[in-house]
Amino acid sequence: MAGFVLAAPLFDLAQLTTLLGRVKSGEASFVEKRRIEMLDRTLESSGRLSFRAPDSFTRETLRPSHEKLEVNGNVLTMSSGDRSRTLQLDSSPETAVVIEAIRGTLTGNRDTLERFFATTVSGSAERWTLDLVPHDLRLRGQVASVRVLGHESAVHEVQVLLADGDRSTMTIAPLPGGATP
Repeated sequence: MAGFVLAAPLFDLAQLTTLLGRVKSGEASFVEKRRIEMLDRTLESSGRLSFRAPDSFTRETLRPSHEKLEVNGNVLTMSSGDRSRTLQLDSSPETAVVIEAIRGTLTGNRDTLERFFATTVSGSAERWTLDLVPHDLRLRGQVASVRVLGHESAVHEVQVLLADGDRSTMTIAPLPGGATP
């Protein structure tokens, strides 16, 4: 008589967003390397990230210059030096798609992720990868894909591939004494 092998259940988007949704806020540092094909060079920046469920996200770049991107609900505020600009996130779909990839993942917002993206989850709860491809063809002409890598309920890396070949990789590390997004 042949033995039966029980397959382990697949780790899917529902399980991943449940795991991520347990973390209600977090702070971390980031280092981003952005490859600009037209310039044939890589630019590096670093700073801090924070989020608070359900819909607040802040990215504060400290190096090479101070810039801040803050999202609360549908309101996006971008600051650089003494200049500040506020806009409705839904008025800039190209910006919204990248913001929602990061914010939706950090907060475990399955509805948001499924509204904006075709999603593919691979790995396990211990080590996972979330691939996001925008549903909207026009947006896909700008942002080809976003890949998020994590460990348990923590996001460790966000890779954004733009349609023109430019790409960025943001590595995320917990701040001492802080929660990890």
